[in-house]
Amino acid sequence: MAAIITEKFRRHNATQFYESFSEASANVYYLMIGKSAPFSSGTSGGSDDSPPTPADDVATEFYTWDQTIASKKIASTEISYAIPRRDWANSTTYDMYEHNVSSSNTTTSGASNIYDSTFYFRTSDNRVYKVIDNNDGSAYSGSEPTSTSTSTFVLGGYTLKYMYTISASNSNKFLTADFMPVATDSTVSAAATDGAIESLVVTAGSGYTNGTYYAAVYGDGTSAGTSSGAVIRITVSGGAIASFGLTAGTDTTINSAGAAYTYGTVNLGSSYTFSDSDLSSASSMGSGTGGAVAVVISPKEGHGNDAVNELGGHYVMMRATLTGAEADDVLAGNDFRNIAIITDPTTYGTSTVASSTTYRQTYALKLTSVSGTFTADEKISQASTGAIGKVIEWDSTLSILYYHQERYGDYGTNSTTGAYVAFSGANAVTGASSSAAGTPDSTADSAVTLANSSTITFS
Repeated sequence: MAAIITEKFRRHNATQFYESFSEASANVYYLMIGKSAPFSSGTSGGSDDSPPTPADDVATEFYTWDQTIASKKIASTEISYAIPRRDWANSTTYDMYEHNVSSSNTTTSGASNIYDSTFYFRTSDNRVYKVIDNNDGSAYSGSEPTSTSTSTFVLGGYTLKYMYTISASNSNKFLTADFMPVATDSTVSAAATDGAIESLVVTAGSGYTNGTYYAAVYGDGTSAGTSSGAVIRITVSGGAIASFGLTAGTDTTINSAGAAYTYGTVNLGSSYTFSDSDLSSASSMGSGTGGAVAVVISPKEGHGNDAVNELGGHYVMMRATLTGAEADDVLAGNDFRNIAIITDPTTYGTSTVASSTTYRQTYALKLTSVSGTFTADEKISQASTGAIGKVIEWDSTLSILYYHQERYGDYGTNSTTGAYVAFSGANAVTGASSSAAGTPDSTADSAVTLANSSTITFS
């Protein structure tokens, strides 16, 4: 049985995710970073030059948590709907909006889905326009558009509809090489008319009688098929029906757009064309053949009513920035290789969902009687217990050793037995490559103030 995942379904999923950041019972999302030690074939697989492909399995999730360094909360203000980035450039051929794009009615570029096509573009000043008509598939030829009118307009041979402007803030946050934020302009939305006919696809034909004719749009629109519904103004010149445009007398235009159409047809028969817009005086277009005028149905609620829906905003972008030590929770003395998004994490040892802006997710030892300097990524061991780990960062000022115990041999487990042993007691800890050594401070049971005034308590 044939089936498809529809755009509406994609948008529904995107909306549910977007709303989960701010609804009454909102989820909590964090950016999580980890994996300070290099990728290697004997552990994670791959290398730093050719990282392993993450697997969607239980083991990979556990490994990711093992390797975590820190997390930062993603605020509800740091999320946006997004669409593929399409930039304006003169002499470029863009697709146009049509309501019936499919494998049997592809766009100018050959797309079989309107949302995979280039029917909109962004200008250098971050204004976004929808292409209502692309001049029979011709290249855009003219200046860069700047209009923010709520009405369609012609420029570069194209009929365009201004949709919205990307704000400076959203541009800084969400404009990337591949995607751009999408939002609805309230002024444009308020001016939209549900089911208005705003564009046509014209087949010129030949042999028609030159002149101006009017024809009603039949269908399910308000007062369809009458002068009170949508009416088309047809221009015939040189025996052919002029192509669609906005210039009456030169182009075939929309005399009145009507409303509430979800389908519509134009009959060019002698009993259906008139010499006046009131459709009171019948006027035959002659004995021409091959001509046709097809109406393009606007999206639900009209062009510009909902830019997110209309332009295919089923993508959601999130933004989180890490600046320095982030209140001492992001260790800046090492690098990271894993990035993950986590939902509703709980604080250690509880069922309480995390709420702080940042969290440190490493082990730490307060050392005393230190000799030498521990180095990032080196193996550390505690001979008396058999504990093994990897250094993330050494704070020589406060004598705090931050480390991980990954589940790989000589990274956090015994390379022979595979046993995991926690560092414990006042037993010496030694660095394998630096030969640095120190003893966990058994008296360190009070809060230690870190460089950026946060505290850490050892027990």
